[in-house]
Amino acid sequence: MKVARFNLNGDIRFGSVVENQVSLFAGNPFESKELSGQTVSLDQVQLLAPVAPSKVICIGMNYAAHAAEISQDVPDEPLMFFKPISAIIGPGDSIVLPPQSDQVELEVELAIVIGKEAKNISKSAVKSHIFGYTIGNDVTARDIQFSDLQWARAKGFDTFCPLGPWIETEFDPTNKRLDSRVQGELRQHAITRDMIFDVETIVSFVSENVTLFPGDVILTGSPAGISRITHGDDVECEIEGIGVLRNLVA
Repeated sequence: MKVARFNLNGDIRFGSVVENQVSLFAGNPFESKELSGQTVSLDQVQLLAPVAPSKVICIGMNYAAHAAEISQDVPDEPLMFFKPISAIIGPGDSIVLPPQSDQVELEVELAIVIGKEAKNISKSAVKSHIFGYTIGNDVTARDIQFSDLQWARAKGFDTFCPLGPWIETEFDPTNKRLDSRVQGELRQHAITRDMIFDVETIVSFVSENVTLFPGDVILTGSPAGISRITHGDDVECEIEGIGVLRNLVA
């Protein structure tokens, strides 16, 4: 099931997307997937980031080739950092380049959406705590990432966390293709099996350090091929089995 969050005539609603139709949920699908019976056309709604999390947790250096391209060592355990919720934007929203940086880059990533509270859970329990998966773009001011002593500013500018276009609740994260494109030109290409730490390891590890709540998002790391984006660029992040997240650069 593709679960979308959207603006419909000024109201923020959730719905199930099937082709070009959206069936509205009666309430919050994290609590109940009961449908209201109302259906609208997909082109009648404005898609938003598919979730409004309490936090976005990111995993760094989870693809060996990406760690190598930025001259970083592969970590012994998942490397956690955070993006502020003020960085979140949805499909079609603009990534705004901050004047502080001369080198902003895209990073396509598989995003895990948590479905129920998780604290100190085992790997075997992870699947029951996942609501579904979406696409994330871990936009990064690369020059600031290496000039600062930590990554909060480089990763946390407003608009630096595009999410969408929806949450796929029946997605199997093994052996799926990830691609990113700028102006239609392929920039990143990888398979999820290339991740150093798999989904079960990541969610279990994160839950040992912070409590996860329904709707929280975990970005699982970027493959190699990161590249600069500039004003006017059309940026697409695609994951096989989920769809395409598209944003323009302003």
